[in-house]
Parts: sequence; C-alpha cells; structure tokens
Amino acid sequence: MAADIPVAHTPPGGYGATFPEPVLAGCTEPLVEGAPDLRGLWKTLRAERAGSPVPDGDRIYSYMERIEQCGNRIIDMGGGTIADARADGTEANGVHDVSAFDYTTPIHVIASYEAGVFVLRPVGIPGIEVTRRLDGDGHMVWTRPDLGGLTVTLERISDGAGTPHNTFFATRPTT
Repeated sequence: MAADIPVAHTPPGGYGATFPEPVLAGCTEPLVEGAPDLRGLWKTLRAERAGSPVPDGDRIYSYMERIEQCGNRIIDMGGGTIADARADGTEANGVHDVSAFDYTTPIHVIASYEAGVFVLRPVGIPGIEVTRRLDGDGHMVWTRPDLGGLTVTLERISDGAGTPHNTFFATRPTT
C-alpha cells in the first residue's frame, strides 16, 4: 500500500545527473478514481509561454520528469527535486520539500486530483494552480502560471524504471 512506503524527499543539492531509484515500484494499490495515469518518464515535446512558442534552444526542451503513482499518492521527480504527496486536497499530506530554484527554500503544496487533472496549489500563494493532465493524444500538458504562463507538452518515453539520465540537470545555469 502507498501508506506503507516512506515519503521521499529531495537530497541536498538536488538529485543530480540521474534520477533516483523509483520509490513506489513495489506498490500494487490501484490508482484512486479520477486520477489521470501519469506514470512514466516524460520529455518535453513543445512549450509555450503566454501563448507564444518558447524558442528552440531554451533549456525547457531538455526537461524530463518521472511520475510514479499508487493509490492517491503521486511522486513527481523533475528539475532535480522530488515532490511526494497524497493527492487528497490536504496541506498535511501535500508536498513538503524544497524549491527547484535553489534546492533549499522550503515549499508546501496542496495536491489533488480534480476531474482527471493533477492540481498543485502552493500554500500561501493564492490563485496559483500548477496542473498536469493528459490530452487526446496521450501527451501530458503541464501548466505553470507562476513561470510567465508556461505550458509544456511532454511525451511519455518510457515506464520510468531504473535511474535514467537527467538531461535537464546538465543544462542548469551556474552562478
């Protein structure tokens, strides 16, 4: 059962150049009703910001994420972070981790499944909803209104098993 598996957290500095081992691999609990099946490894296919195509060469085109699901639990690994939550609409069971922007700033995010859409609402930031849903072609559409109206369409490239290379980490700007 999903509740029997410890919550995963981002390691200090992010998980780096390879994805960690899957967390929910042994979980056999069926997905809850209304949850879109987002399981797998996803890679950016196209991206728009405020309705205009993001230019070729932008680092978003190297973005990959792995999603694991079991019961009402969902784990999203992307950008070097691990967001592990129960999509039950409560703050207590939401994401309690760190921001992908610096790997140190705490984040608290409420997670839910609503009409076939995975919705994340950051605590203390009213009006922001980050969503993931499947389109008619089986692609995942990820919206980030907090990043200038970013909409990314991703294609499922594998089941996400193992520790695939994290291409996005390699393009991370250095300071």
